[in-house]
This record gives sequence, C-alpha cells and structure tokens, in this order.
Amino acid sequence: MDNIHPIFDRLLQREDREKLLNQKAKVLWLTGLSGSGKSTIAQALERELFNKGFFAQVLDGDNIRSGINSNLGFSIEDRKENIRRIAEIAKLYLNSGIITINSFISPTRDIRTFAKSIVGEDDFIEIYINTPIEICEARDVKGLYRKARNGEIKGFTGIDSPYENPIQPALEIRTENQDVQESVNNILNYILPIIKTN
Repeated sequence: MDNIHPIFDRLLQREDREKLLNQKAKVLWLTGLSGSGKSTIAQALERELFNKGFFAQVLDGDNIRSGINSNLGFSIEDRKENIRRIAEIAKLYLNSGIITINSFISPTRDIRTFAKSIVGEDDFIEIYINTPIEICEARDVKGLYRKARNGEIKGFTGIDSPYENPIQPALEIRTENQDVQESVNNILNYILPIIKTN
C-alpha cells in the first residue's frame, strides 16, 4: 500500500458535479427476492427520473454478474464480494454527482449494512421491494425457482438460502396490490425532495 497515492483531493469534487447536473446524488438500494420486481421498477424509475431532468444510472444484478463480477459464484463469501464491488461502483457514481438505482437481492442484513458502510449512511437509501415469495415464484420469469425446487440450483435465496427482510428500510414498496407505475410513484414521492437542489 506504500506505493498507492490517491489524488481525490485534487480532482473535481462531488459538489461541482452536482451543481452542473442540478441534482443531489444518492444511492438507491432496491433489495428483495428474485422476481420481486426490483429490475422492472428500477428501469421504470430511471426513465421517470430522466424525463424529469435527472441523471440516473441503474446497476442491475444480472448485468453486473455478466461483466465485472462474472468470476463470482453465489456462496456467502462471493455474495459479499459481489456487493462490495457494486457498492464501490455506486460510490464512484455518487462522487460523480449521479443518482444510482441499485437492483440487487443482497439477501442478508449484514451484506446491506456492509454496502451502506462503503457508500456512506447519509447517501444510502434502502428500498425494500416487498413481494411475497408465492408471487415471486408464480412469476418465475427466469425459471429459477423451478430449478431451485428441482435441486438444479443450490443456495437459491428464499428456497435453501435465507433472505432477511430489512428491519427499518427508508421505504417499503409492497408490490402485491399495486402496479409498476404505482410503485415508481411511491419511490418518486419519497426521493424527489431529497435529490432536488432547491
């Protein structure tokens, strides 16, 4: 580590970029079971923010795992490393003045606390996409629950690996009785006062 000399203090600062973008950067962390609607909500939220003049970027589990984290599996250790890398990327976006919408199962409270510790408590907004497992499994858009039930996938969250509900998320979205637009509107109502500059 003696040969590493960060130059963060000599670079443009987050405040400079936020002023240019006319927004306050935050990290929105969407957590929930596979099939809960995280990715669908994230995509729709990104579009709504764009239409309102905000600069946002979605970081999605499948996209990240097909690229920067393609060397990781699904053990608890690999899941933690997956989240560590994602949180570091989100922090880079945050320091660039960008609103990031992170869509990851991030199954344990410890893993989400770890992500928050990297991003920073003041900038990390945990949003629990609360969808009953029965609905997630009925959707099963990727066929993953069926494979997990058949023993083809081991360590699948909600089947043979735990998902720990957030205890005090900043926001809880219950998708059981509302459509995507209603879910997005609920998130917008919460975050707009936080990300607006005036």
